[in-house]
Amino acid sequence: MPLIGPREMFKKAYEGHYAIGAFNVNDMEIVQGITWAAAEEKSPVILQVSAGARKYAGQIYIMKLVAAALEEDPSLPVVVHLDHGPSFEMCKDCIDGGFTSVMIDGSHLPFEENIALTKKVVDYAHPRGVWVEAELGKLAGVEEHVQNADHVYTDPEEAKVFVERTGCDSLAVAIGTSHGAYKFKGDAKLDFPRLEKIEAMLRKGYPLVLHGASSVPQKFVEMCNEFGGKVGGAKGVPEEMLRKAATMGVCKINVDTDIRLAMTAKIRQFFVEHPDQFDPRSYLGPAREAVKEMVAHKIRDVMGSSGKA
Repeated sequence: MPLIGPREMFKKAYEGHYAIGAFNVNDMEIVQGITWAAAEEKSPVILQVSAGARKYAGQIYIMKLVAAALEEDPSLPVVVHLDHGPSFEMCKDCIDGGFTSVMIDGSHLPFEENIALTKKVVDYAHPRGVWVEAELGKLAGVEEHVQNADHVYTDPEEAKVFVERTGCDSLAVAIGTSHGAYKFKGDAKLDFPRLEKIEAMLRKGYPLVLHGASSVPQKFVEMCNEFGGKVGGAKGVPEEMLRKAATMGVCKINVDTDIRLAMTAKIRQFFVEHPDQFDPRSYLGPAREAVKEMVAHKIRDVMGSSGKA
């Protein structure tokens, strides 16, 4: 199966009250871990490429890795998506480079400027059959170039106007999630009444997106710390909250931090237990397996997308 766009994927997710996992990729091991898990769970999947990943690995390398995964399992429904595209130019490069979905992140701009930038991307993407995600509101936290000190929650009425004027295909909303591994100091809280209002304001079936939705599994936090790390106080979004959001119009849930934690924890463990080893394959293999297991769990128990491929 060639790369596909998210339209049919999201339609089925909305109607079935589940979400599609969107997992950030940076290298071969992560691509393999994610796609092997998706194949095992018979689930559609979104491979996300950030500006940082494009800079680190190169867009051509990432797309060739994705092509290899599709050749290995042609039955797997896969979308390749630009995560947090900071400019029209980067969105254009990704569209021209074979991405089937892009996000233009104008959330840091004033409302009218966000509309103008998003519409510019939509006007370029739609004639080429590419999906456009946009963002309204701000998530606190730090992730690559996205750095916000405070939350600015999405206004439901503004969301309606924004979607109508830009023609964007999906909307990332701010309801209390945040970027990075340190999301909550106290109890986690998501504004479900706000999410319900946003869904009601938009046309039926319109797909919403949650960024900053890593759950920061304590298993991997503890493993990192046990083997020399200092990941103190890291706390994510409880998985039951994400599962609930998937029944309220959220069709795409982004996961990044959990993959990094899983890989790092396994690599730290390996070097402590095998200090004489230096072959990258010896520690990247277990790291890849940790990614696979974590993604399979997310697909099965959080997204609810197992068997939906």
